[in-house]
Amino acid sequence: MTEAILLVGGKGTRLRPLTARTPKPMVPAAGVPFLTHQLARARAAGVEHVVLATSYLAEVFEPYFGDGSALGLSLEYVTERDPLGTGGALRNVASRLYSGPDEPVLIFNGDILTGLDIRALVATHTASGADVSLHLTRVADPRAFGLVPTDGDGRVTAFLEKPGAPEEIVTDQINAGAYVFRRSVIDAIPAGRPVSVERETFPGLLAEGAHLQGMVDSTYWLDLGTPQAFVRGSADLVLGRAPSPAVPGRCGERLVLPTASVAAGAKLTAGTVVGEGARVGAGARVTGSALLAGAVVEPGAVVTDSLIGAGARVGARTVLSGVVVGDGAVVGADNELREGVRVWCDAVLPAGAVRFSSDA
Repeated sequence: MTEAILLVGGKGTRLRPLTARTPKPMVPAAGVPFLTHQLARARAAGVEHVVLATSYLAEVFEPYFGDGSALGLSLEYVTERDPLGTGGALRNVASRLYSGPDEPVLIFNGDILTGLDIRALVATHTASGADVSLHLTRVADPRAFGLVPTDGDGRVTAFLEKPGAPEEIVTDQINAGAYVFRRSVIDAIPAGRPVSVERETFPGLLAEGAHLQGMVDSTYWLDLGTPQAFVRGSADLVLGRAPSPAVPGRCGERLVLPTASVAAGAKLTAGTVVGEGARVGAGARVTGSALLAGAVVEPGAVVTDSLIGAGARVGARTVLSGVVVGDGAVVGADNELREGVRVWCDAVLPAGAVRFSSDA
C-alpha cells in the first residue's frame, strides 16, 4: 500500500474555526497544524501518495502543504463543489488514484487523532482478503456512536445505528474512522451524488455478501469534534500519549516553540504548548493548554485546559479553566472564566468583570 485518501471537512461545521479566524485543521496541535500529524503518520507507515478530499475551507490546505515534498509525500487536492458525504468524497477522487483494482487504498478521517498501527490494519486487510477493512475501537459508552459487531474471526456482521435503549447495545465496538478499501470498491460507489459509507456503502456491501473485516485496536483514539477535545489532543501529542513523528520537539510536560518566552517562576505542565512569539509571565501556571502565536499570559494567571488564540492576552491573576479565547481578544486582570466559556475574537473583557466562584 503506497497511497491514501484523507477526508477533510466531511463533517462540515464541525471543522469550523475554534478561534474564529483560524480554521480548525490549521490550528496548531502540538506546534503544527493538526493535519501534519495525520500526514506524517501515513508517511511513516509507507504511504507515498495522498489525495486530500476537501470541501469546507478547502482553500487553506494547498498554500500550506503544497505538493507534500516537505513531508516526503506527493499530495493532490480535490475539492467538492457540493457536499458529497464520505462515500461520495471517495468516489470524487477515484480518478487521482494510481492503485490497480485489487490493490489496497488507505482512507482516514481528518477529524480523528489516533495511535492506530496503520501497517497492522493493512496486514489484516491483506491476510483476510477483505473488500474493506475497518479500524474499530472500543468505548465505555457507545450510545453516541454507530455500533459495528463482528464474529469470532473479526468479520463485520452489521452496522447498527446509535442505540436508543440499553438492550440495543450489542457491542462496545465502534467505527474509528480509518479504513483500507480495495480500489475496485471505491470505483463502484455511485458518482455525482451524496453517499454515506456508514449508511449506504457498508450496509450495501454486506447485503451483497462482500467481505468487511474489522480490526479492533484499542490504542489511543480521540474524536476532535469539540474545542475541549482539540485542546486535549494537543496536550496528549506533547505528552506522547498520542504518537506522532511530527511533534517539533521531545515529548514531555511542555512544548515551548523557539521564539516563545517563559519567565522565571512560571510553571507549564500536562502537555502545555507555547506557540511562536507567545509569552508567559512570572508566576503564571499553565496546565494542559495551548497558547497560539503571539498570545500573552500575564504574571500570576492560572490557565487550565484552555485554548488561547493568536495575539490574545490573559490578564494578571485571571483564572481560566476549559475556556477558548479568540484571536486578538483581551481578558483583563482578575477575571475568572470556567468551563464552556468562549471569548470572541478581539473582544475585550475589562479587569474584574466576571467571577464564577462565590465570595465566601
